[in-house]
Amino acid sequence: MAKAKALPARSCPVAAFQKMISGKYKLRIVWDLKDGPRRYGEIRSGLLRGTSGSAEITPRVLSRELKALTMSGLIDRKDFGEVPPKVEYRLTRKGKSFVPVVAAIREWGERNLGEASAFADAAE
Repeated sequence: MAKAKALPARSCPVAAFQKMISGKYKLRIVWDLKDGPRRYGEIRSGLLRGTSGSAEITPRVLSRELKALTMSGLIDRKDFGEVPPKVEYRLTRKGKSFVPVVAAIREWGERNLGEASAFADAAE
């Protein structure tokens, strides 16, 4: 009797997606880049908008998130080779196709998280 060939393990698309976007800032970075290319400082200041009471993002964390997004193919990093360094980040085609997903998450949050915070306030 011939042995059956083992099929390659297939990863769950939801798990792969979750791993790709895991991190505190990745979705917000993609959302910020939807309007066009940004430099590091512009991305950092964009992440600080509307974050009352939260700690400021450290350069190390932002660099790690940007590198992960670049490795996943959602953003592209362009180094202009200048002194002082000038680097720009922009969405790739894959990243642009992801913007509607982030928009849907944002819309869901606007519709439903207001209710959740009202419920939490009522429970106290």
